[in-house]
Amino acid sequence: MTPPATDAAFRPLRIVHVVDSLEVGGLERVTVDLAKAQAAMGHEVRVFSILGTQGLKSELLAAGIPVTEGHKQRSLDWHTLSALRACVRHARADIVHAHNFVPNYHAALACMGLGAAQVCTLHDMGARLQNRQLKTLFSLSLARTRRVAMVGAQVHQRHVASGLVDARKAHTVLNGIPVARFEAASLGRSAARKLLGLNDKDLVMGCVGRLVALKNHRRVIDVLPALIQHHPTLKLVVIGDGVLADTLRQQVQTMGLQDHVILAGQRHDVGALLGALDVFALPSQTEGLSIALLEACATGLPVVATRVGGNTEIIADEVTGLLIPADDNDALKDALLRMLADPALRSRLGHAAARWVKEHASLDALTRTYDLVYGAALHDH
Repeated sequence: MTPPATDAAFRPLRIVHVVDSLEVGGLERVTVDLAKAQAAMGHEVRVFSILGTQGLKSELLAAGIPVTEGHKQRSLDWHTLSALRACVRHARADIVHAHNFVPNYHAALACMGLGAAQVCTLHDMGARLQNRQLKTLFSLSLARTRRVAMVGAQVHQRHVASGLVDARKAHTVLNGIPVARFEAASLGRSAARKLLGLNDKDLVMGCVGRLVALKNHRRVIDVLPALIQHHPTLKLVVIGDGVLADTLRQQVQTMGLQDHVILAGQRHDVGALLGALDVFALPSQTEGLSIALLEACATGLPVVATRVGGNTEIIADEVTGLLIPADDNDALKDALLRMLADPALRSRLGHAAARWVKEHASLDALTRTYDLVYGAALHDH
């Protein structure tokens, strides 16, 4: 639904964003970029991290945005709830903006009686809601949530159709990124390759994301020998960290691919490193509206992505990238072989993807959309 245009949507607001943590991930990246953009517009912004955290915290502090940590130790930690309540009260918040399930029920409990309007953003399809306790607590918290923004049409449809979110409170938003940062990355190919120990003659494909099962990095490694048969100089760069880091490292060693795979770990210079790639692969089993995918598109990279979640809202098959089924090694191999063998195809798809992101998924567009969502929440409140 479209929120009413009210004066409240455009006046400076006091906003507290609530997140699980600020460790590096897509949700955290978009929240930090949004908070910085809102502060630059004149809103008063703070961020509350339920867990103790580092990650992107230093970036917020450098931008003059206060960060409070709740150091949560258990499911319902009264110390954390008290800290969140104190943060919102001290900020005299107009808006408490919770990002995903746990932050929303913490905000609902902590902020009763404080007068702030609560907004929630759902960033994914809700796989974690299979946990009955989490689903119950989150469902109860929605009674105190004035508006629910869902990242992409697929996420919106999932949560409204299931009855979890009242359609009258529901909005669809597209994640936004600072496009100019990634447009510049496409111009720094040689410098980016030096950072990764690559040379200009290498053919390079890459993945960016947490090293967890749902991201499916193992499948790109599975098909790599077949790709190397056709492209002996091929290198795979995997940027990110997570619980499967050692497992993937062992897979690379077992398959004898040490000379072809760079496990780059968690990096804070992803924007610069994307310029080193020729092809971007996203083999995930599920996605919301992937920040990593938007960043790759903004860099002008040709993309091979799975036909899941919000990927289909970013990638139009054969127009801004290639879409394949999830968990299909043959389809992944064939699409990557096609992309690697055809520079003209890579150029056409990459340029189209960059144009789409600039028009539809900029940070400016995201900030304006949330101003409207906040205005609607305050109007209801």
